[in-house]
Amino acid sequence: MFLFMAGETAAEPTFWEKVGEFFAGVWEHLLKFFKTPIVGRTPAEWCIRVVVALAILIIGCIVVKRIAKNIENGKLFKKVNKTVRVFLKHLISVALYLVVAVAIISTLGFNMTALSAVIASCGLAIGLALQGGLSNIAGGVMLVIFKPFEIGDYVESSGVSGTVVDIGLFYSTLTTPDNKKVVVPNGTISNNVITNYSAHDTRRIDFDFSISYSANIDTARKVLYACAKADEKILQDPLPEVMIVSHNESGITIRLRVWVKNADYWDVYFPMYEQVKRSFDEYGVEIPYPHLNITIDK
Repeated sequence: MFLFMAGETAAEPTFWEKVGEFFAGVWEHLLKFFKTPIVGRTPAEWCIRVVVALAILIIGCIVVKRIAKNIENGKLFKKVNKTVRVFLKHLISVALYLVVAVAIISTLGFNMTALSAVIASCGLAIGLALQGGLSNIAGGVMLVIFKPFEIGDYVESSGVSGTVVDIGLFYSTLTTPDNKKVVVPNGTISNNVITNYSAHDTRRIDFDFSISYSANIDTARKVLYACAKADEKILQDPLPEVMIVSHNESGITIRLRVWVKNADYWDVYFPMYEQVKRSFDEYGVEIPYPHLNITIDK
């Protein structure tokens, strides 16, 4: 009888016993990983830790925002280039938020040594996951150091164009002429060709007009010079230029080159086409269009 009972005791654990052992093992590993404030502490102590952590979160966020605001607009950084100020604001803000997060985790009682060990053991996976982010950070640093453009410049890169409104830690933000917000990774911009239309104070505009072969070239030339001189926003140094650039199937292409200030580019570009058309009509300069001549052989 006793042997039979001993045999039953030595039998394999049941399903629920295995489940219990599994969760017991999980709990044991969690206790090793965390210095949990629940075990060995009263609910009051746990509540105090939570309140302190919330206070650190609120005060930390307020302090970080104040510091970021002072970096961007404060007197201490007033002489620093605006592009550098904005980038430093993003960089320092991220670093300070990480410090706040570590302080909160430590206050709640997490084992930072064990957490660091877990992160280190997962370093390869984390590195691969953050590969794009790290390249964007490096791209942002390159943009700030070499300054291919600054905030407020109108640029074209990676198939998009617009005015730069922000250079962040990971992304740069552009606003298109039709008021669309375009966010481009810094790594993509730094590894592509960048066209900065605002790099210089002045820009040249090339206007191409077609005149028929029967039109008087000298008259067309005088009309274009007169239109360029009549617009006060067109600079007279360098002087406007007019030249013949090509002979086409139905007409001649004549080009007007003028120089304007960057801010006046579009104010000159669109009205000029209308003014030239009116002047051509006034002086009888024909603008060619496709013709079809039919000859009937009787």
